[in-house]
Amino acid sequence: MDYKSAYSSKLTTPASLASAFQSGWVVAMDSGPSHPDGIISALCARAAETGLEGIKVHAMLDIYPFPYLYGDTLDGKIKGISWFSGAGARKAVNAGLADAIPNYYRDIPGLMRENYQYDVFCVAVSPMDAHGYFSLATTGSCSEAILSKSKRIFVEVNEKQPRAVCNTQIHISQVDAIVENTHDMPVLPDPVIDETSKTIGGLIAEQIPDGACIQLGIGAIPNATGNALSCKHDLGIHTEMFTDSMVGLIECGAVNNSKKQIHTGKSVTTFAFGSQRIYDYVDDNPAIMFLPVDYVNDPAVISKNDNFISINSAIEVDIMGQVCAESIGTRHMSGTGGQVDYVRGACQSKGGKSFIAIESTAKNGTISKIVPFLAQGAVVTTSKNDVDYVVTEYGIAHLRGRSLSERAAALISIAHPDFRDQLAFEAKKRGMIL
Repeated sequence: MDYKSAYSSKLTTPASLASAFQSGWVVAMDSGPSHPDGIISALCARAAETGLEGIKVHAMLDIYPFPYLYGDTLDGKIKGISWFSGAGARKAVNAGLADAIPNYYRDIPGLMRENYQYDVFCVAVSPMDAHGYFSLATTGSCSEAILSKSKRIFVEVNEKQPRAVCNTQIHISQVDAIVENTHDMPVLPDPVIDETSKTIGGLIAEQIPDGACIQLGIGAIPNATGNALSCKHDLGIHTEMFTDSMVGLIECGAVNNSKKQIHTGKSVTTFAFGSQRIYDYVDDNPAIMFLPVDYVNDPAVISKNDNFISINSAIEVDIMGQVCAESIGTRHMSGTGGQVDYVRGACQSKGGKSFIAIESTAKNGTISKIVPFLAQGAVVTTSKNDVDYVVTEYGIAHLRGRSLSERAAALISIAHPDFRDQLAFEAKKRGMIL
């Protein structure tokens, strides 16, 4: 095949490609950094101007401000279906303009294969290589499953997308249409690491031995934990999301992946998102493996690495140890994601530990994040049976294998002092403090 000629024959503009979409199509995208801004924006523009209607867009971790998520002008024309919500999907779901699919992140590829047939897979890719392949850049997540269930493949070539060596590739022969849209990659603003985050990060770092394999999330506490790990040795990375703090740990020598039991010498992830530093680091880097999430987040796979440490966050934790990380009462915030996958995988690992890390209060100290009961309608993300350690700036509560009364006492001891008496009062009313 003459790859360059094939490329030219399939090249079009976003506006022209948008005219190929038909009413009732089900469109699929993977995670946010791989969303094709030009294609979806052009589709939204066409839907606003024509009789196009009934289109559903399946996606996760929305990053771009697509119009179908940020207003009601496309209601009935394009509807978002969120597998894990960012700000736009969160707003749309709460407004009744989008829908959300409950899931564990590891299960998404299987659910897609079992339940959906997609009319088109739309994805941003790095430029085609000499062999006719496009790299899916920073995403390995669910793309293989989507490819297997899609009738068409539309790719958007962004010259600033990094080329990941170890991830899903799409060949020019598989592609139905190509658009070019070079722009800066989306980035996460640097979180503010305050003294509370530093304290929590330091407490967790003290629990992590040299040679451990780690999973970190996003935000101030994971970043603070990463900073506190810079003095460790021979750490490994196996994580759903590759972050800035991980690049820092590799570059300072704390991470070399030498002690991992599987994928020794490699950092394993399913997608990357953060600053430009991340994109520069993963570009053409064979030491970073982007693998499908049904493998990366499988607790049985996670647990194969000894001394596995997972660190995740929450919105609130009740005194039995139930964790809510995806809603404020009935208000949708995100999704389960990989929290449960890593909690279970870490606990099954030889020497492993799982941490739920939270600041003790919210709203300038007016609300306790350790509560007698989860808010009415709140989603239980991680059950009391799975939770291992909970950490605040006031200490660490070990819950796994503990009784209800022991759990209540441990959690009250790490709550903010202003709320401990009330928490103890509520626990006594329920017979949880003996």
